[in-house]
Amino acid sequence: MMRQVVLDTETTGLDWKNGDRVIEIGCVELLNRALTGRRYHVYINPERAVSAEAQAVHGLSNDFLLDKRVFAGIAQEFEDFVRGAQLIIHNAPFDLGFLVNEMKLAERPVICELDSGNVIDTLALAREQNPGKKASLDALCERFGVSNAHRTLHGALLDAELLAEVYLAMTRGQESLMMALEDEPEPDAALDAALDAERPPLKILFASDEELAAHDVVLAEIEGANKGECLWRAKSPEAGNT
Repeated sequence: MMRQVVLDTETTGLDWKNGDRVIEIGCVELLNRALTGRRYHVYINPERAVSAEAQAVHGLSNDFLLDKRVFAGIAQEFEDFVRGAQLIIHNAPFDLGFLVNEMKLAERPVICELDSGNVIDTLALAREQNPGKKASLDALCERFGVSNAHRTLHGALLDAELLAEVYLAMTRGQESLMMALEDEPEPDAALDAALDAERPPLKILFASDEELAAHDVVLAEIEGANKGECLWRAKSPEAGNT
């Protein structure tokens, strides 16, 4: 059973290397490419100020976040939700950079699910599918007919829900392949038994003298047409040394 988690974050700014922190995580679960209804959503006290530019994007203020748990307080439940799943993230390097940094600041081992080798980056996938076209989440919603009319501000859970629908639309061919594999008929036990039974030995037929003579005539004609060269006539060791 394939388990995937579509994940998004909101942050205090654009660069964790400059001290920016995660303030919201939103996740939705897919099992065999179907939404299960299971979600994980949390707001986080970043222990630093949210930049004005970031607040304009997601609307999360310092006052709103002040009484929320810090990342170390939610780390275990976050790990439990994503453990064992393949992650689907739009612009994965951004979110992964922040999440790995948060794990390190909380002095927790970085879980393997945050390894980029176990992540599908839908931004990279969209650019690969449609080079030169806009690949923002809003642009993909429009391209694949996913309604985002209620998205006035960025929000981690809302964006994860939209991205899940976009991802399923982007990869619909994979769904058809999986359905075809699931619909394959069960093997016929009687047929398998018949195939496994001992087969009779093959009958070997040797060429007759007349057939060998006719074959030799054809080879001679080929030699004559190619100045004595014929790939199908074996040369004697002496001939090979002349």
